[in-house]
Amino acid sequence: MNESSDELTAGYRRFRAEQWPAAKAEYEALAAHGQKPHTLIVACSDSRTDPALVFDAAPGELFVVRNVANLVPPYQPDGKLHGVSAALEFGVRVLEVGRIVVMGHAYCGGVHAMLHGAPRGCEDFVRPWVEQATPAVRRVAEAVEPDQVERVAEEAVVRLSLENLRTFPWIAEREAAGRLTLAGLHFGIADGILRALTGPGRFEAI
Repeated sequence: MNESSDELTAGYRRFRAEQWPAAKAEYEALAAHGQKPHTLIVACSDSRTDPALVFDAAPGELFVVRNVANLVPPYQPDGKLHGVSAALEFGVRVLEVGRIVVMGHAYCGGVHAMLHGAPRGCEDFVRPWVEQATPAVRRVAEAVEPDQVERVAEEAVVRLSLENLRTFPWIAEREAAGRLTLAGLHFGIADGILRALTGPGRFEAI
C-alpha cells in the first residue's frame, strides 16, 4: 500500500489519532477477557450497510456474518465448506449470543441477481449462491406491482434466512427454551430507516 495516498492507511491513521486514545482501555479489556457479543448479525456484504455503523456499536458488541444478500443456507452438516454455518455454530454454541438478527437492505445487488440473473463473470460462485433463494423471491415478486418487486424480494430473503436458521437444531432448541431470539430487519440506504419484521409479510419502521 502507498502510505502517502492509500485510503486504508489514511483511515487507519485517523483511527489511531482520533479513536484509539479513547478506546484503548476497552480494546485492552477485550484482549484480556475475550469477546462476549450480545447479538449475532447476518448482513449483506454491501459496502453501504455496515451493521456497526447502523447500530452505533462498540467493539465486542456484535458478532457479524456478512455475505451476498444476507443469506443463511439450511442446516447441512455434510463435511463440506460452510462459512455461514460455521460462524453461526461458533456464535451460538461458543459465544452464546442471546439474539440473531438477519438484516437485509434496499438496492441489494444479490437480490437483483435473484430476480434478473447473476452479473456476467459471476457464474462460479455468485450464481449458485443466489439461486438458493430465487424460488422464494420470484414467488413473492409475482404477486405485487412492478415498483414494489425489489422491496418485497429483499424482505422475502430476510424471512427465508430466518426460516433456515430454525433448521439448525441448536438454534431451534435455544429459541424454544427462550435462550435465543431471532429477528428480521430491513435497512433503507436512501432514507436511513430501519424496518423490523413484526408479522407475516409485515415490516414496520423502528
